[in-house]
Amino acid sequence: MAGEIPPAQPAPGPPPRPVLWRRQRNPLRRRTDRLRTWMGLGVLIAVLAVAPVAAVLVGDAARSHYEDTARHQLQTRYETNATLTEDAPRHPEPGSDEEKQTRYPVEVRVVTREGRTRTTRAEVRPGLTADNTVRIWITADGEATERPLTSGEIRSRTMGWALLTAIGVALTGAAAHALTGLVLRRRDLAHWDTAWAETAPRWTTPT
Repeated sequence: MAGEIPPAQPAPGPPPRPVLWRRQRNPLRRRTDRLRTWMGLGVLIAVLAVAPVAAVLVGDAARSHYEDTARHQLQTRYETNATLTEDAPRHPEPGSDEEKQTRYPVEVRVVTREGRTRTTRAEVRPGLTADNTVRIWITADGEATERPLTSGEIRSRTMGWALLTAIGVALTGAAAHALTGLVLRRRDLAHWDTAWAETAPRWTTPT
């Protein structure tokens, strides 16, 4: 009727809070499905926790090893002058980038700290002629060798081992998760075969 007062309406309640994750029941969800989910989460947490620690430990061990190696090299090697006894090949084009990077092994003559003169083979730039002098690193016996490790090389190798360790931990976790999933899958298939063997006769009509 006109002029009738409408019934009072309840005051609106607070807006529903957003639900970030809601557990839903699924009758088809097996226990192994839940186990697989929780194990995947556990492996992820384990990898995130172990990988940084393992990387730091291995990196520290690698740094210590390479620092010891560098110290030993500095004690057993030194840089000296070497005189070419033969001409180096001239294969690359003079002035090219290839010439700057290419090295050829040639015979050189060095004098050790004990005053002995001996010959060895060292890698030199192309185009050098006999009697040219170059700087090379040699051992105490006068054998040509590589220069000792630098701080940059030590740092680079240390970071490389740390990175490889972190990747190794991640791959191990992934392999463990995959293996566990395979075992659970085989278990599910075995249970399915057992359940089907019990159910199939009920659905089969005798002929």
